[in-house]
Amino acid sequence: MPADESDPKGRFTSRVSDYIKYRPSYPPQVLDVLRQRANLAKGITVADIGCGTGISSRFFLAAGCKVIGVEPNAAMRAAAVEQLKADNNFRAVDGSAEQTTLADESVDLVVAAQAFHWFDRAAFRAECVRILTPGGYLALIWNDRKTEGTPFLEGYEKLLIDLGVDYSAVRHNNISDSDLSQFFEPAAMDKASIPSEQTFDYEGLIGRLESSSYSPPPGHPNYKPIVAGMRKLFDRTASDGLVRMDYETLVYFGQLKQSASSVFGR
Repeated sequence: MPADESDPKGRFTSRVSDYIKYRPSYPPQVLDVLRQRANLAKGITVADIGCGTGISSRFFLAAGCKVIGVEPNAAMRAAAVEQLKADNNFRAVDGSAEQTTLADESVDLVVAAQAFHWFDRAAFRAECVRILTPGGYLALIWNDRKTEGTPFLEGYEKLLIDLGVDYSAVRHNNISDSDLSQFFEPAAMDKASIPSEQTFDYEGLIGRLESSSYSPPPGHPNYKPIVAGMRKLFDRTASDGLVRMDYETLVYFGQLKQSASSVFGR
């Protein structure tokens, strides 16, 4: 793994192009849930923390929100600016989950999409409390890739376990629902689950693989073996030249209150 990819803030630098092309957006039902239960509305200000290349920012811009993309990785932030430059409701800032640079009580909704598992949780929680307006909400969102149920899903997971780089250590699934509920205490946490999917031809499958930070990069000893394994998996499981990657899109949301008893590690 390149040296900058050992740091969570740098590990996607070499994967920007694949991230833009092959990472999924989020199902529209996520917006419905947040409209009904988290005060999402047209015109509110959303802080998209760890906005990456702008996938989640675009999602909330389409809902009529003003979006501030907070991203510490310069390459990903530049990609977000390029992707969303036509929308005047978007601006990007060089900041992190722990130090957003945003003003006190300046945003109505904080969103972390596919990102919370990289954060220093205690510092992020304090930052959310600081920047949220009274009555504001936090939403943590993941496209949780299913790992069983079809030969393709199970084969993909096995290849990552066998040949991925630090795959088991960095998966967001290492954070339990109980951990997340504790993060929101003393306020209550709500949860929604929405099915979603992507389909890929072989080129798209390799692009999706290479968009992941735990995928071995070209030149790594595991790169050729995992690509060869994906070729065999694709040939064995594709239907009409496509494979389907199934997700459960998970949304954890609620309000935050200052709490001296809430202490979190990384």
